[in-house]
Amino acid sequence: MLNRRNLLRAATLGGPVALFPWGLIPNLAQTAPAAPTAAQARSGARGRAARIVPFAHAMQVPPVLSPVSRTDSSDLYQLRMAETEVEIVKGLLTTVRAFGGCFPGPTIRAVKGREVVVQQTNDLDVHTSVHLHGGHVRSQYDGLPMDLVEPGETREYRYPNEQVAASLWYHDHAHGLEAENVYRGLAGAYLLSDPHESGLPLPGGEYDIPLLIRDARIETDGRLVYTDPYECPHMLVNGKERPYFEVAARKYRLRVFNVSPNRHVSLRFADGAPFTQIASDGGLLAGPVELHELTLAGAERAEIVVDFARYPVGESVVLENTAALETERPEVLRFDITRTAEDRSRVPDVLATLPPIPEATVHRDFWLTTFPDTRINGRKYDPDRTDVRTTVGTSEIWTIHNHLTRRPAGVFHAPHSFHTHLVRFRVLDRDGEPVGPAEAGLKDTVAIHPGESVRIAMTWGEYPGEYVYHCHHLVHSSHGQMGRIDVLP
Repeated sequence: MLNRRNLLRAATLGGPVALFPWGLIPNLAQTAPAAPTAAQARSGARGRAARIVPFAHAMQVPPVLSPVSRTDSSDLYQLRMAETEVEIVKGLLTTVRAFGGCFPGPTIRAVKGREVVVQQTNDLDVHTSVHLHGGHVRSQYDGLPMDLVEPGETREYRYPNEQVAASLWYHDHAHGLEAENVYRGLAGAYLLSDPHESGLPLPGGEYDIPLLIRDARIETDGRLVYTDPYECPHMLVNGKERPYFEVAARKYRLRVFNVSPNRHVSLRFADGAPFTQIASDGGLLAGPVELHELTLAGAERAEIVVDFARYPVGESVVLENTAALETERPEVLRFDITRTAEDRSRVPDVLATLPPIPEATVHRDFWLTTFPDTRINGRKYDPDRTDVRTTVGTSEIWTIHNHLTRRPAGVFHAPHSFHTHLVRFRVLDRDGEPVGPAEAGLKDTVAIHPGESVRIAMTWGEYPGEYVYHCHHLVHSSHGQMGRIDVLP
């Protein structure tokens, strides 16, 4: 029987999750084919990647999921996790694991103070566990790594939505399987609004667009091969390889998600034009920040406003990834300005009043190691071991250290992407230097670069129970870079 302990042992020893998370010698990892993993062997050994033809696809906007029923205080949704075929690369059919038959999953739009109930049915042949990333939920609905939805089982998740507006996302979290399950498609956007955010004159409706960005490797026969990010040359936006998107000459609110299991991205417009960041993981920033480039580690999100009125109708502008390898194409998405449109939206000088930074009564240190394997404070995840005990309402400062002292060239896994469940935090500083305004808002995920120490401050609440913290380069968490925290009443 595949119980909590046996699944953890499987994740440690190998099997479907035995994807080695990095090349020890980066240039060899890029040039020499690796032996097929068990996951690859299951669908055939890696062959040749499909040819990249940028902008062959129109970008899709994931459909908004409709509730199957409603009460005065909640909305009920039903989703099935199952395999389906989609066209990622033009002309090829690819089998993916999907929520509701969509790749990525359908968008859930929620409202603060109104509960969302999602009944998830697992029609796959692998275990799953659905986590609302960034959601403040009770432990039994958090999608803990060992709280598994077995094949054929239906599990109900309840999300109270008592936090401020933010761009959240839902994804698989079954330990040892999370990296592959997310890679194969189990991810979708969850957009939470509140009266304050809805009352701002920001672009809305058809001009408020989620962009779920990730890498992939599609073979010439259409197979999606689960492998190292060095060998994933295809860049997907909302499930299509390097698509184009037709826009009006006006402002758009773009909600940018990095849903790559193991890769960071650095996004800029090819013409160098600026854009305005208005929100990070946990919600609106205090005020707008002008940027020319946006870097997101795995699972980080940012909301930006782009004014396409600066381009005449008939022109195009390309969003590119400056963190692409030299062997990869930098293009991510092309915006085609095809029409004019009325635009009464604007970005206010003040977006939100952020809560004060908590005054800590507890200080903790966490060391994240990468080589020879992934650990936190020298330990691998054990679901039966409590690594941290705290209480509801306790304010703490955590200092997270990346033990790797230098960044090997081309290693996507050198930075860590640190995520805490249940709480948002404030990033205080990096190596003692205060962070800039784009990173000073509410966060639930933060990048920790090689040799770097980052301090974050949080207050634990509002639900007691078992939760986890981990690196969100999901191969790292799959291999044990995760800890258990028990929040006591």
